Amino acid sequence: MASRKLLLLLKPLDDYAVAAQSHGLSRITNPQVVHHLESRSKVHREAIRYCQNVLRRKFVDWEPILRDNVSQLIRNVDMVVTVGGDGTLLHASHFVDDSIPLLGVNSDPTQVAEVEEFGNQYDATRSTGYLCAAIVDNFEQILDDILEGQLQPSELSRISICVNSAPLSTYALNDVLLAHSCPAAVSRFSFRIKRKGHSCSPVVNCRSSGLRVSAAAGSTAAMLSAGGYQMPILSRDLQYMVREPISPGVASNLMHGFLNPDQTMEVAWFCKEGAIYIDGCNVCYKVKDGDTLEISSEAPVLKVYLPSRLLEKEILPIRRTSDVEKPKLSHM
Repeated sequence: MASRKLLLLLKPLDDYAVAAQSHGLSRITNPQVVHHLESRSKVHREAIRYCQNVLRRKFVDWEPILRDNVSQLIRNVDMVVTVGGDGTLLHASHFVDDSIPLLGVNSDPTQVAEVEEFGNQYDATRSTGYLCAAIVDNFEQILDDILEGQLQPSELSRISICVNSAPLSTYALNDVLLAHSCPAAVSRFSFRIKRKGHSCSPVVNCRSSGLRVSAAAGSTAAMLSAGGYQMPILSRDLQYMVREPISPGVASNLMHGFLNPDQTMEVAWFCKEGAIYIDGCNVCYKVKDGDTLEISSEAPVLKVYLPSRLLEKEILPIRRTSDVEKPKLSHM
């Protein structure tokens, strides 16, 4: 039997050096903060070493690569193992189609006791790893289960964006933010919901801080913080929210809603400049006055080995929608 081919995609160690610089390490007088940052780097380094040692014992061909060195579509591997956190898994998701599954290893999980002891002195959190199925302690067992065919990946929805009918090359796993390039400026746009080319909502004109559209995987991030709803992880729906709408008036009940898998959001942009941010700030596309966007879930799914806690958790969000048919939230 041919050995499986794996790509080991690593969060760079120097990310912690950058974090230290952003904290102004040369001016830090609290030795606990310095120790925390050094500890994070050490734990991550040890996790990388451990995962590599595990792979050396398995009947697999594998190659390590730093996250920042991936710039083209990943091909000719059976699986990608990411070592870092959700950011590393998100980065990998931008370079795989629906044929290559991802396994996330959270290399530096947040320690509850550490946060409880030091959280009032500095930010003692580490990595959330919401989508990561493995940590160092269970990585080998999960890997064995995958190689033996006992674990199957789940399929997560992604977001597709077209600008002036031309599809963007990057699909969003978490969310898409459309906003003015200056965060202090007003974003002016309109949107409507369409199904099979026909409108199923009125045109909504907006002045706001922008528009966010989230897939199920991203519904616990900025969308939830802004007052949205956590969605079942396998939902095929998208959730949208107009950020800080200015005097929405009679359209106030249309500022937040859901798109079914057969629906598309059509957005017309009316500012001189703007930007589409995909899964954070690292992937950005410029837009200008008169551009038209189409946002939908018509994107290749992402195959991910998910933590069992996400698959076991039943979440029933309250629905607000502009669609007069009041569609139900879709599942696998």
